[in-house]
Amino acid sequence: MSAPAGGPVADGSDRPDDPRLHVEGVEVARYVLAPDLDAKHGPRPYLHPVRTLAGVPVTDALPDDHVWHLGASLAVQDVDGTNLWGGRTYVRDVGYTWRDDHGRIAHTGWEHRSPDRLDHRLQWRDRHGEVLLTERRRLTASAVPGHPDAWRLDVHSILTAPPDRDVHLGSPATNGRPGGAGYGGFFWRAVAAEPPHAFTATLDGEETVNGCAEQWVALRGRAPDGGAYTLVFAGLGPGDRWFVRTTMYPGVCVAFAFEEPARVPAGVDRHGGYRVGVADGALDRNAAAALAATLAEPLP
Repeated sequence: MSAPAGGPVADGSDRPDDPRLHVEGVEVARYVLAPDLDAKHGPRPYLHPVRTLAGVPVTDALPDDHVWHLGASLAVQDVDGTNLWGGRTYVRDVGYTWRDDHGRIAHTGWEHRSPDRLDHRLQWRDRHGEVLLTERRRLTASAVPGHPDAWRLDVHSILTAPPDRDVHLGSPATNGRPGGAGYGGFFWRAVAAEPPHAFTATLDGEETVNGCAEQWVALRGRAPDGGAYTLVFAGLGPGDRWFVRTTMYPGVCVAFAFEEPARVPAGVDRHGGYRVGVADGALDRNAAAALAATLAEPLP
């Protein structure tokens, strides 16, 4: 079902003032800081396009099948009843429903900005503009020693609840949807000419990888221009699970509430550290494992 009318979709991603991330002089990602989007698409900062060192695009944004999928971003469908993911909200015993419950995640100030690191403050707000959570986010792009055809993205996020109340994070799965639809968290919408292949150190395919808690997940695909790529994801936190899609669309998510709602206690920080190896070429399991091992190493 398409979204209800709400004006044209314009993400503002061609603005020259949006920061870029570079690895040894090569631009690898653009950070769309304040997209001009209808509220129903979950406005939030996002990385797009993200590219390999050879220039192969590995993210999609505003795709026809799910317009609210925005490159690589943090988004949750149910934050104390506010939809910060975009699209329809899953309602128990009803199903997906268009509701006036969409908030936004907004940039509020810089802490650091350089070609290889972006560090800023954000607010997760409900539809009235009230603050649900505050966030401190750092994005870092770096080379990968021993892997000349790959680079590394690190996203460190600290979510903080208000001092006087807990904040609950949910998903369609926790609100009653069957089929492993526990999405919401750090989400990467990939681009692929045909369904990519998802695998871990021991598992193969969407059906087995979705919902697992393996140390890393790889997505091997081919961009519409024909360039092959492999993405290796790491960084599950306590209680997190991998949400993975390859057939309906290509995407990988560090899911915060895959089976059970998550909670950010009053005044407490929720730390997340999400790491992605972005490689040219179709890596086999051994090569993906080697790249995943580098993601476990702290940044210099």
